[in-house]
Amino acid sequence: MKMQRLHSLSALLAVLALAVLAGCDRHPLSGPKLTLEKYNQIRPGMSKAQAEQILGAPTSIDTKDMIIYKKTTYRYEDGKKFAVITFKNDELDSKDTNLGTQ
Repeated sequence: MKMQRLHSLSALLAVLALAVLAGCDRHPLSGPKLTLEKYNQIRPGMSKAQAEQILGAPTSIDTKDMIIYKKTTYRYEDGKKFAVITFKNDELDSKDTNLGTQ
């Protein structure tokens, strides 16, 4: 009886661990989203939602309300790799990265 309960508990923990991993952007089943190929898909004029659809949620977001526009900077980090994407209002204005230099 105790062994059956232990097996049931182990199975439940395994299912919960997989569910947690499924919610992550970087895990063995889906791989990292910060790649040069995905970064190159990012184009000027894209919205924040479009950029997030390609690269996922940013590691950090910094928003500054300038007088004539709102500047938002998305920073993506994966170890030593990074990408910085800047939006004016909701439109992609510039991007920078060190992907492909390593």
